[in-house]
Amino acid sequence: MSKRVIPLIDQRSYVPREGLIRSHAELEPFVNSNGLLADRLGRPLHDLRISVTDRCNFRCSYCMPKEVFDKDYAYLPHSSLLSFEEITRVARLFAAHGVRKIRLTGGEPLLRKNLEVLIEQLAALRTVDGLPLDLTLTTNGSLLARKAQALKAAGLNRVTVSLDGLDDAVFRRMNDVDFPVADVLAGIEAARAAGLGQDGTGAGLKVNMVVKRGTNEQEILPMVRHFKGTGIVLRFIEYMDVGATNGWRMDEVLPSADVVKLIHAKHPLIQLDPTVAGETAERWGFADAAGRHDKAAGEIGVISSVTQAFCQDCNRARLSTEGKLYLCLFATQGHDLRSLIRTDASDADIESAIGHIWQGRSDRYSELRSTMGPDTTTLAPGQRRVEMSYIGG
Repeated sequence: MSKRVIPLIDQRSYVPREGLIRSHAELEPFVNSNGLLADRLGRPLHDLRISVTDRCNFRCSYCMPKEVFDKDYAYLPHSSLLSFEEITRVARLFAAHGVRKIRLTGGEPLLRKNLEVLIEQLAALRTVDGLPLDLTLTTNGSLLARKAQALKAAGLNRVTVSLDGLDDAVFRRMNDVDFPVADVLAGIEAARAAGLGQDGTGAGLKVNMVVKRGTNEQEILPMVRHFKGTGIVLRFIEYMDVGATNGWRMDEVLPSADVVKLIHAKHPLIQLDPTVAGETAERWGFADAAGRHDKAAGEIGVISSVTQAFCQDCNRARLSTEGKLYLCLFATQGHDLRSLIRTDASDADIESAIGHIWQGRSDRYSELRSTMGPDTTTLAPGQRRVEMSYIGG
């Protein structure tokens, strides 16, 4: 089957007029006396996902297909990227608005040189009630074996590793750079040995598998068998219509309900309560003979962003590599914070801008999509969603 790839619109340099932040001198003061901030649908600002690079050493077809991200693709110059100090400054201001969790993403975040320095800076920040931030990172695992110990020493709490199958041939085909699965598994073990799954929150080390019908659904049960009882939480993610380059089709989505049914037939499951408000993954624990959760066997999760929208609880903001603030994974535009960061804007000016932007948020793309047929779109003509490789998943 030939790959369906749609040409890329470069969101990094394109900002529609309505997406531009007015000069800080034009903004009305924003007062947030208690560190609590809600958008137009009453959703709090709790998580901040920060992309530290637009580069990746994999070419997964659902994220950075080789046909678009080839040897001639122009990545952002280093001068366009937010520096570690700029990222830390913005993160501190987001924490003042109630952010409690920061996830570093990419691209592949471990490609960013000296990332441990940024982690150390972020680990020193505190929430509005004086607690350390929950500091996490999502990685493809290719560089994790050599960096896990340094990441933990710098203050990283835990990691999530993307792994789309255990069969080496399937995995090499999906990453499209002939990278062996054994090296990712070695990275996962290194992360466990370094203590990146034992942060005291019960959230542990996670492995994410994107399930694409016709490509890797046969890997679901082998993945379950491999990670069951290890303390690692395996999560299955529906193949999403993120960006414009992956040629997404609804018939390639395997609904999470089908994934649960498949696993339950071989490994009986019992549904578990969410651990925190706004959690994207539905939790299922392995059941013992009496039908109770066997904690030693652990649990799995399913993320149903296509078939079961969770927009009503979404509490996440995303900061792109060069400082654009996105309010939804499926956004078509961002708000340029870098223009404030690199002028004479004060902390109060930037904090006020963040407050105004979040307060005006009404994004609920997945809910709107779920009310339409598979061949319709919620986007206006000519609009394209931002690429997942640009703002992280």
